[in-house]
Formats: sequence, C-alpha cells, structure tokens
Amino acid sequence: MLSQRQLFLNHIAQTSETPLALEIERAEGVYLYETSGKRYLDLISGISVSNIGHRHPEVVAAIKEQVDKYMHLMVYGEYIQSPQVTLAKLLSDQLPPNLSAVYFVNSGSEAIEGAMKLAKRITGRTEIISFKNAYHGSTHGSLSIMGNEEFKNAFRPLLPDTKQIEYNSISDFSQITNRTACVVVETIQGEAGAVVPQHNFLKNLSLHCKAHGVLLIAEEIQCGFGRTGSLFAFEQFDFVPDILCIAKGMGGGMPIGAFISSKERMFSLTHNPILGHITTFGGHPVCCAAAEATLRVLLKENLIAGVVAKEMLFRALLKHPKIKSINGKGLLLSIEFDNYEQNKIIIDSCIQKGVITDWFLFNAHAMRIAPPLTISEDEIKFACATIISAIEEAV
Repeated sequence: MLSQRQLFLNHIAQTSETPLALEIERAEGVYLYETSGKRYLDLISGISVSNIGHRHPEVVAAIKEQVDKYMHLMVYGEYIQSPQVTLAKLLSDQLPPNLSAVYFVNSGSEAIEGAMKLAKRITGRTEIISFKNAYHGSTHGSLSIMGNEEFKNAFRPLLPDTKQIEYNSISDFSQITNRTACVVVETIQGEAGAVVPQHNFLKNLSLHCKAHGVLLIAEEIQCGFGRTGSLFAFEQFDFVPDILCIAKGMGGGMPIGAFISSKERMFSLTHNPILGHITTFGGHPVCCAAAEATLRVLLKENLIAGVVAKEMLFRALLKHPKIKSINGKGLLLSIEFDNYEQNKIIIDSCIQKGVITDWFLFNAHAMRIAPPLTISEDEIKFACATIISAIEEAV
C-alpha cells in the first residue's frame, strides 16, 4: 500500500518541486504535531492565518454549534442567515462609518476581485494602480495587479489598464490621475518582506486619491486582525480606505474573506447588471460562525494589546552579526540575511529543530516571523534561541 506521502506526491497538485511535506496529524495553539509525534512551534501561522492559534476552543465550539443547525443553504445574499448577519454587524461596529456593508467571499484573492469590480462600477473608470512587490493573490485579476513581473509573465495576457508604482514613493502619486478607478495598497507590504509605510505615505496617498476621485482599497489580508498591534493596520496610519479587503486571520483557520465599503457603494452591485457580483459559497455559515468567534476572542482576550511587547521581545533576542536588519511591525516581521542560500539553510535548520518558519515570496533573503498572537514569552525565547542556533550552525 502506498504511503500518505506517496499519495500526496501522486495526487495532490504541487506548487513547488520541493514541498515541505511535513505530515501533520494534529494542531493546537502554537504547535503542529507530525505523525511521528514530533512537535513544531508554528512561527508563521499558516501564513498569517491562525492569529488566535490553531483550533482555538471557542472557534471549534462555534463551528460545531453551527454545523448542528445548517450549512450551505443558497447562493450568496438571498436568505437571511444569522452567522452572516451577526458577523457583518460585529465587523462594522469595529470600523469607521463608511465601512459598514460587508460582502463575504472565500479568500483574499476573491476579496480583491470583488473590490476591483466595485471600484470600476462606482467610478466608471478602468485603470487600476497597485505597487511594485505587492502580492494580492493568484486569480487572473489579482495576478494582474501583482507587483512582480516574474510571477506574471507565464500567464499573459492579463487584465489590461493596470500599472504598478513604487511603494513609499510620494513622487509616484503623479501617475494617479482622473482616469484611475482605484489604487490597491497593502497597508503593510507582506511578501515584499513586511515593508512598513514611511513619512505619512498612506495618509498622503489617501488625500491624493480623494482629490482625483480615485477609490483607495486597503488590502489587509495578511496584516489585519491584530497582527500589527491594532485590529486593522490602517488604524495606525491616519487614513481610512474607501474599500477594505480582509481574509487570512479572519476565520480562525476556516476559509473566509470579505471586501467592505459603504452601503451606498455596495448597492451599486445590485443593478446594471443585477447580480453584479455573486458567489456560491461566500459567507458560508460555518465559516462566518468561526470568524465571529475569532473576532470576539481578539476583542475580549486582549491579545492585540500584547502584540507590541512580543515584537519588542523578538527584536531584543534576535541579535547576531549575520542578521542585517529586522523589518515589519507587530507580529509580522522579517529577518534579513545576506542572500537566499544562507536564509534557506537557516530556515531548514530551524524546521529540523522544531520551529517552522519560511521566506517571503518577493524577498527570498528574508525569514518570516508571524506566529499566532497567543505565543507566550517562553515560546518566543525558545523560537529565538533556535533561530540563533541555526544561524551559528550555518556560519
């Protein structure tokens, strides 16, 4: 009989020639457990997904309770379903008044797709501007506004009338004009290596967009839900987006995303044409129940308030001559090394020692630090000691 590993390689479509191929049997809190019994500290949260840890008991309980009532009933928006309604209200209560209408989808890529359509529908314009080294997903539309040409070239032609400008460059605002429908910006650039906005970049971007009737779409798919020290990262940078895209950490491990705007703007999708945006499984009641439980945990357990102290502890303990810099904010950090080869050796050593970390898609010489917000001081100390040990062995 073929092993699970061989069946995985034979029948699961692969996205790289060398997958990690850890055979995980169960997960709990900040730990993953392999079938051999080996325990791993998850320092990347499934790429910023498990913000409140794996299998948080309140999320598990909410899922079980909802499964006992109903699962999928009808395509999006036709039936009044309590998990959708209560989650949408809870989200809107945490957001500015212009972000009060929530459209639930299944993923971050789908949130971006919906937001781009909404911007075109509202403005009647076609140009979409994003940023170099931005990652917004892999569907054709989101791929079109990705800021890395190497990842796009094999799939052209892509969406026309798109343009990428430099992040943190106010001088590039001149390319945002009265023919631009929207600007899509990661509040903190994730796959570029946790790049933080500088010199009131986002505030000035927002003012420039308003002056030209351009909608500003904040992409918080990776940096939202407490990861940077506030529920949403835009709260720290003195601007409010016209449309907000969220996913990843939203569902406590379940697949869900959303794009959020005003009721008036969202209503434009109801006519010319009717069903201007539609999804079968978006807003799945079980996923919404999990997402509501996740948000309530974040709000009541004060996890977000502890993020800055945990960031400071990482920064204090990760000291080594081979570390060029530590970038990012909160618990979305990157450790910069000289090159990818060195970074890969260190990452592989960390995994062997029981700490799962990774590199960044558009910054391969940087190591990702994005653990669940529930990580303890002792666990941070263990993770940092492991990383330092791996660096020492590598050099």
